[in-house]
Amino acid sequence: MSSRIHVAIIGGGIVGLATGLELIRRFPGISLAVIEKEPAVAAHQTGHNSGVIHSGIYYKPGSLKARLCVEGVNELLRFCEAHTIPYETCGKVIVATSESELPRLEEIYRRGIGNGLQGLRMLTAEEIRELEPHAAGIRGIHVPSTGIINYSVVARKYAELIADGGGTIYLSHEVIGLKRSGEDTIVETSQGPIEARLVINCAGLQSDRVSRMAKAKLDLTIVPFRGEYYELAPDKHHYVRSLIYPVPDPRFPFLGVHFTKRIGGGVEAGPNAVLALKREGYTRSSFSAGDVWDYATFPGFWIMAAKYWTVSLDEYRRSFSKTAFVRSLQHLLPEITEDDLRPGGSGVRAQALGIDGKLVDDFLFAHTDGIVHVCNVPSPAATASLAIARYIVDTVVQSSGAFLTKRSQTDLHPA
Repeated sequence: MSSRIHVAIIGGGIVGLATGLELIRRFPGISLAVIEKEPAVAAHQTGHNSGVIHSGIYYKPGSLKARLCVEGVNELLRFCEAHTIPYETCGKVIVATSESELPRLEEIYRRGIGNGLQGLRMLTAEEIRELEPHAAGIRGIHVPSTGIINYSVVARKYAELIADGGGTIYLSHEVIGLKRSGEDTIVETSQGPIEARLVINCAGLQSDRVSRMAKAKLDLTIVPFRGEYYELAPDKHHYVRSLIYPVPDPRFPFLGVHFTKRIGGGVEAGPNAVLALKREGYTRSSFSAGDVWDYATFPGFWIMAAKYWTVSLDEYRRSFSKTAFVRSLQHLLPEITEDDLRPGGSGVRAQALGIDGKLVDDFLFAHTDGIVHVCNVPSPAATASLAIARYIVDTVVQSSGAFLTKRSQTDLHPA
């Protein structure tokens, strides 16, 4: 026998939980379930990232990433203040180390200004060293609004507030199928069905598979990229005062290896970006034939591979060679040596790839009957989680207005 509710959210990462919290707040009395296959929330992307509070400087003005990041960072900080969640606005320096990078650095600065960031400052080589004495660079940008936080703590607070508002978090419930039944969708899980009037697919690394369960034809697949980190030795923590980033390659949605202070102490160096052989695999030996088959049989994958195979080889070289990894880091901090680094953690990024072979750059959402699909929300999704949630719910209100309006007149009460 199934449980029947108003809204089921598939995925207990930070975006799914933020969306649940937005619904609970906007519609007091709503019956809501967050369905998570792991025994705890924030088990994958949310719990394996570097904890950076992004400013929004990199993103094209007018894009969803830009808009929702800039809105979301302010909401996130207000949320942290209200719930005494530790964070630090430590700032960031983006460093150009060669003349060829200067046009890209200037474009990043223009984007930051276009996105309304306050306090941005172009830096000379001397000014870079005033902020980061051990960094090398010929020009730079100071981004004072960048910060650090533990997103697992934020996600757990979202989950707590959902439960306080009457929602239910179903842990260890793997979604194995979706079936339409009249106006409802039956979410088949490993522990029984849950019937909902509306389903929101926030499954992250598994989001494309969930969309296929709903027979959505989205012409994209999720390609997992693993990012690996080293930890800076404690006696070298003073090398990094804030965050030190390179000028990113505009062809890719990755920011390059960099140095990041952690809110709990310590400094991370990384990540690289290698094609992962398992969606939820955090080591080099992690392998899933099914996961590889999924992207290897997708036409767009081979278009991408043909275009970027040389870049991919460089990333794998950094993965298997500490010397190569350190060489990349030395562009930013020349004094770093192999002895200064200890093995760190890793994360896997869910990156949507289109059938045309292009990596989807912006956030992407889609709809099928009774279901909203969150198709692509990589970084800065954690920073922007509350703004993304509001956008999703606004989209639900617009596209599924009949459901919400009808329900609102009976047993839903919009705030």
